[in-house]
Amino acid sequence: MSEDALPPLLLSLSGGDRRSIGRVADAVEAVLTDPALLATLFEGMQRPDPVLRMRCADAAEKISARQPQWLLPFRDQLLNGLAADPQQEIRWHVAPMLLRLPLSTAEADRVYAILVGYTTDPSRIVRTEAMQALADLARRHPRFTDEVRRLLTALAASGTPAMQARGRRLLARLNAA
Repeated sequence: MSEDALPPLLLSLSGGDRRSIGRVADAVEAVLTDPALLATLFEGMQRPDPVLRMRCADAAEKISARQPQWLLPFRDQLLNGLAADPQQEIRWHVAPMLLRLPLSTAEADRVYAILVGYTTDPSRIVRTEAMQALADLARRHPRFTDEVRRLLTALAASGTPAMQARGRRLLARLNAA
């Protein structure tokens, strides 16, 4: 499909490069006004253009922070497709979205495995987002707490300064809970 054939919402998010979020804020407001457009963002995450995919994921993640229940129709896409996507910007937005879904025991196990995999991602942002999501998962599903605590301790000891600081904060919250 040519860029001219993109739906207007996706067209507004295309162009430029990965250093810019483009018109993500406008897209967020458009979807909050018309929730049916969220499907268009998820469709955009499947397109070949990495800039468009990144911006669609960014907008969807921001929307899900305000309306987490809107992710329910996209549960399978998140758990089975997007979570395995190799693009780092998709992964760093998918990590928090996974924790906004209500998770069965089996789904929580799957999300745990996905997030543990993200902790070895080449992207520091993906690793840091995984740390946060793992801590959130442990708070919701306490059976993961001991293993998450060990993992966060290791990541905080060997990671970037940002990962070390985030790890200390997350460990403090887990230990206080």
